[in-house]
Amino acid sequence: MLVPIIGWMISGLIIGLIARALVPGRQAIGILRTMLLGIVGSFIGGFAGFLLMGGEPLQASGWIGSIIGAVILLVLFSRGDRVTT
Repeated sequence: MLVPIIGWMISGLIIGLIARALVPGRQAIGILRTMLLGIVGSFIGGFAGFLLMGGEPLQASGWIGSIIGAVILLVLFSRGDRVTT
């Protein structure tokens, strides 16, 4: 039970770091938010895959889909942050 959770955390952190490296500008988020960015990005990528190819609507995605989903989420997060400040 603990091993899958640790796996999600590690892969979420790696995906979040890659997404942060791909999006220009400074993102003022810590390591926990970076990890959550990667995990949520995986499900956004899975939902995008569902819209394009079918399957399950609530599914995790592979590495490429996860990174794309995390980049989309980070861009939306960055835009919302710029509007409020």
